[in-house]
Amino acid sequence: MIQKFDYLVIGSGIAGLSFALKVADHGRVGILAKRSLTDTNTNLAQGGIAAVLGQDDLLEYHVLDTLASGGGLSRLETVKTVVAAGPRMIRELKDLGVPFTAQVDHPDRPELGREGGHSHRRIIHSKDMTGQTVQSVLAERILNHPNITAFDHFLSLDLLQEKDANGQMRVTGAWVLDIAQGEVWAMTAKVTVLATGGSGKVYLYTTNPDGASGDGLAMAWRAGADVANLEFVQFHPTCLFHPQLHNFLISEAVRGEGGRLINSEGVPIMKDHPQGDLACRDVVALAIDTEMKRSGADNVFLDITHRPADFTRDRFPKIYSTCLSLGLDITRQPIPVVPAAHYQCGGIVVNLDGQTTRPGLYAIGEVACTGLHGANRLASNSLLEALVMADRAGAQAVIEAQTVDYPQLAEPYSPWPGGRLGHAPAEAVLITQSWDEIRRFMWNYVGIVRSDQRLTMAAKRLELVKAEIDDFFRNFEVDADLVEVRNIAVVAELIIRSASTRRESRGLHFSLTWPKQDDVNFKRDTILRNPAPPLFPGLSA
Repeated sequence: MIQKFDYLVIGSGIAGLSFALKVADHGRVGILAKRSLTDTNTNLAQGGIAAVLGQDDLLEYHVLDTLASGGGLSRLETVKTVVAAGPRMIRELKDLGVPFTAQVDHPDRPELGREGGHSHRRIIHSKDMTGQTVQSVLAERILNHPNITAFDHFLSLDLLQEKDANGQMRVTGAWVLDIAQGEVWAMTAKVTVLATGGSGKVYLYTTNPDGASGDGLAMAWRAGADVANLEFVQFHPTCLFHPQLHNFLISEAVRGEGGRLINSEGVPIMKDHPQGDLACRDVVALAIDTEMKRSGADNVFLDITHRPADFTRDRFPKIYSTCLSLGLDITRQPIPVVPAAHYQCGGIVVNLDGQTTRPGLYAIGEVACTGLHGANRLASNSLLEALVMADRAGAQAVIEAQTVDYPQLAEPYSPWPGGRLGHAPAEAVLITQSWDEIRRFMWNYVGIVRSDQRLTMAAKRLELVKAEIDDFFRNFEVDADLVEVRNIAVVAELIIRSASTRRESRGLHFSLTWPKQDDVNFKRDTILRNPAPPLFPGLSA
């Protein structure tokens, strides 16, 4: 089946939904969700959106905080552009109907929180369910717009490319899998946008949902787009440590409201750092990892029991109720926490309009590398970046769509060998084992602390697993599981290659082999370029 759109948006988080709404009055929009429209990282975001709204805050302060967090790699132009647009993005969300939490004494003013790395209170939020609230408002608008068609449970396989009038290869849509029906579709578009989020499922422990398998990053890489800074994987310091719930995030806003990190003996972990518990995430995650290895403990604790119980319940209703359902009353007991893979600071290289190095292809949100985050993302800058880049990319995409014709595509060639879909139970077990193998050695060897020896071991293990996956692809019937594990293998390889290239310690990349920061040789982005042809033969005209 062939579907034609002016704009094809792959991913349904805040970036994809915002972009779709920006361009929907200018043409037909198709938006793809791998699972449900709301099964995204955005939906799990608790903290909020960083924006300069406080009376004592200035844009310059937010810029300086972002640069300090970025470890010398944030691009000044990008930082200034994104920060300056913050207040306008919040006004637009309010106009759409997003209910941000207001001050009790001043209902006309937003309640602003503070998180690690921020010098001022500037996190606007909707209790501790900001992402879920924003996602639901945007999704409702999407579903009611006559020019937008949303596809649930559609997995993108690879990008379509064909030659333009000048003989240059241009991205013209994507091959997608209707998971429910087991059918491959070709969706063509004048402009294709990757808003697929991150790749946290490449690690054994992550705050990300199951769908975060790096699909957009892998597809862009196979299509020849440049990627950058993938060694900088942010590990959130405080993921709930509980056998019944493995990926529940304890928002950094808890520390912003006075929560203290302590060990099993009650000793504050961050007592010697100038910013204490509000230090940047790279610093806090490394400190927790160091404490766990020193003590042999499986976790540390986040203690907010000194705050009034009513305050904690009101400010963090989702965290409170979730923990209580597990038998943990956070108003009386410290919360057991561990670091977990959280955010991909690098990604597909884009300019300030979201354009990648492949004509016709845009990338926005976590999948993109704009230069905002540098070596370490400042808390709550991610939703802000997604909104700003969706806005800028939308404006540029409308202009571009007016200058190109609809792609021409004959009856689509199936990208699967023999056109087979689905696999037998025994094959599913083998695929799952490969995924588990990757996630374990990435956690053990390419986690918070690395070394040349560990990276070499990870590369050798990955080489063996990739050979198995390639064999699955050639000989087994194929479905979404194999697509995801193949993409995970690509992402793992890119992270390992990037980390091996950076022979220093900076931000989220800490190497025992190269423990010092080297501004002379490595105060630069790690750019990877792929000259390889598309994954499937016959996809390019």
